[in-house]
Amino acid sequence: MPSYLEGKGSLNSDFNKVIIKIKRKLRLTLLTSAEHAFISSLKKNKIQLVFAQYGTTAYRIVSICKCLKIPLITHFHGYDASVDSVIKSCNNYKEVFDYSTYVIAVSLSMKDKLIELGCPQEKVIYNTYGPNNLFLEIVPKFLEPIFIGLGRFVNKKAPYYTILAFKQVVEKFPKAQLVIGGNGELYEVCKNLVSYYQLENNVILPGVLSPKDFEAYLSKSLAFVQHSITAINGDQEGTPVAILEASAAGLPVISTFHAGIPDVIIDGETGFLVPEHDVDAMAQKMMLLLENTSLALQIGAKGKNRIRECFTLERHLRTIDELIEKAIYRNE
Repeated sequence: MPSYLEGKGSLNSDFNKVIIKIKRKLRLTLLTSAEHAFISSLKKNKIQLVFAQYGTTAYRIVSICKCLKIPLITHFHGYDASVDSVIKSCNNYKEVFDYSTYVIAVSLSMKDKLIELGCPQEKVIYNTYGPNNLFLEIVPKFLEPIFIGLGRFVNKKAPYYTILAFKQVVEKFPKAQLVIGGNGELYEVCKNLVSYYQLENNVILPGVLSPKDFEAYLSKSLAFVQHSITAINGDQEGTPVAILEASAAGLPVISTFHAGIPDVIIDGETGFLVPEHDVDAMAQKMMLLLENTSLALQIGAKGKNRIRECFTLERHLRTIDELIEKAIYRNE
C-alpha cells in the first residue's frame, strides 16, 4: 500500500494508527491504517486517476480505486507479469484487469501473456520505454576491443553466460575486455567464475556504474552484451532499458531472443540475437564484431536510427499522457 506522498512525506500518522487499531478491534472497519491513510490522501488531493507502476501495486489498491470510483491505469514491467508465484498471489490479476481502464505492456510477448491471463485485448496497450535523449548524442569510436554490459546480477540476466561466452572470445582475442556493471545476488558467483578461469585481466566487474561511467564505456566499446533468459520461477525481462540506451548510443547489441528484446533489436540489422542458453552462439557473434569493426559501426548506426524513429522517450511519455486523458474523460 502506498505510504508516502512526494513532497509531503508519510501519509500515515501515529495517531491515525492508534485510532484505526481501536476501530478494527471494535469491528468498525476492516481496513488497515495504511489503507485509510491512502484513501484520505486521494480525497484530500482530489486525485482524478491512479497510475499504478507494476501489476502488484495495482492489485493492492484496486479495491480502493473501485470504492472511490477513481479510474486506474496499470503499468506492467517484467517480473509482475512473468513470475508464477507473483501472478498467483495476485489472483491472476482478475480484479485488476476487470477494473483498469488500460493495462500497459512493455513488450509484445508481455501483451500476449496478459491477454492469456484474462485481460481484455482492447485494454492492453503496447508501449515500450524510451531512452534518455542524451544517449542519442553519444558517438562510439569503435577503437578498443571492449564489450560492455549493465544490469542487476540476477537469474534472468544470467551474467555468468556472458562471461562463459567471453572466455571463448579471449582464447582467440587475448586483448579483448568485457565490462559488466551492476550488482546483485549472482555478483560473487561471477567474481568466482572470473577467478577460476583466470580472466581477471579480461573481465572487469566494477559494481554499480555511475551514468557518467556507463556513457564513457558506451563511447569506447565495440558492442553491448546481455544474455537474458527465462528464470526457473518464470521471471522475464520487460524490455531492458540498458539495451535501449546502448542502441540509442549507436552500439550493436548482442543479446537473446527473450521477452521484449526482439521488439527493439532486429537480428542481423541492429544487433545479433541468439537462443537463450546458447553460449557458443553468443561467443561467435562477439568474435564476428572483433574481426570486423566496420560491421559494428554499420549495425550500430542502424540501431541508433531505429531508436530515434521508433523508441523515443517523447513517444513513450506521449502515449501515457494520452491514455491518462482518455481515462479521465471516460470517467467524467
